[in-house]
Amino acid sequence: MFRRTRYQQGSVQRERRRTGPDVWVYRWYENSSEGTSKYRKAIVGNVDTLPTEAVALKAAHALRIDANQQTPQAESGPSTIAELVAHYRLKELAGESNGRKAFSTRAGYECYLDNWILPRWQDHKLNQVKPVAVEAWLDSIKRARGTRAKIRNIMSALFHHAMRYEWLDTNPIKLVRQSAKRERTPDVLELEELQLLLNKLDLRERTLVLLDAATGLRVGELLALRWEDVGFETLELRVTRSIWHQVVGDCKTEASAKPVPLDSYMAEDLLRWRRMSPYPMPSDWVFASPTMRGKQPYWPDNLMKRYIRPVAKAADIHKRIGWHTFRHTFGTLLKANGEDVKTVQELLRHANSRITLEVYTQAVTSNKRAAQSKVVKMMVPNVGAIRVQTPIQAGR
Repeated sequence: MFRRTRYQQGSVQRERRRTGPDVWVYRWYENSSEGTSKYRKAIVGNVDTLPTEAVALKAAHALRIDANQQTPQAESGPSTIAELVAHYRLKELAGESNGRKAFSTRAGYECYLDNWILPRWQDHKLNQVKPVAVEAWLDSIKRARGTRAKIRNIMSALFHHAMRYEWLDTNPIKLVRQSAKRERTPDVLELEELQLLLNKLDLRERTLVLLDAATGLRVGELLALRWEDVGFETLELRVTRSIWHQVVGDCKTEASAKPVPLDSYMAEDLLRWRRMSPYPMPSDWVFASPTMRGKQPYWPDNLMKRYIRPVAKAADIHKRIGWHTFRHTFGTLLKANGEDVKTVQELLRHANSRITLEVYTQAVTSNKRAAQSKVVKMMVPNVGAIRVQTPIQAGR
């Protein structure tokens, strides 16, 4: 017998969170092809941006679209940015969104949506968002260019989402100009500085830093390693997961999940650490935290702030060191050794070589000088016979 699908208004309820503001959750029933119904819920927003239940219910309009997509009187698309954000969260940021985005990426998107995009644009109709207005707003935000570029890109993703569902024909954010150029070059350790740091660190931190600086692993991938992922016989690391804020998930990209070569010297270092570690079993984390009784790996910030940076400072290394410093250093040393771009890209496990060239490798001064000298010698064949006294040589 044909069962008529009823139109659902759904409901919103306030839900407490352990950290951060309470959130509004929209609840409804989803009908399956077998005729059964499944209870569903999705976050509409937090109480800071949606202060009352009435406002939250209005923002849930886009979620009612999904709740009623099988009814004869299905609603049209969202009309405001808040409604579009709610639908985007349901389809792209919910935990069940088919793993399209890593947990760290989803958390970052949520932060930008709640702290920047919704407070400014939530009440605007989709057709009221104009490129020049968005550009002026981004210019007024006192944050780094990279941060503003991320805000712009997430807004663009929202409008692209609307286009996919045929609620809009164009994406106005495509016309918004916003540079993502770095305002300062990331610090890279010279080879002598890296050697000095490794000599000063204790075994645990030394193993961590050497592994990071010689593989280019992201810190989330590094701390998500279990002993069973270390191929001591094959000399490979199987990078299959990443951890961020103690939440384990998939690697950032498909390229990130490729095996990583493990130098025999690093393998010996890892074996020494395994003999000292209280958690040496195959299923244990390589860098398991005793404070958490081995159930979680160490927090990366604690290791960096309490152990690695103080040692670097005592060794008279005054550069701003973070976990990504070792990844940048690895890429730069590979380039200084004359490795081809494809090899560097695959060792850093980038999806494309443009990121490798533009972000993760810097030419060291000696290599730039040598490259320049080669060109000069090509231009002036007898350059070796020319002697020019520099100001330093002249004693000035």
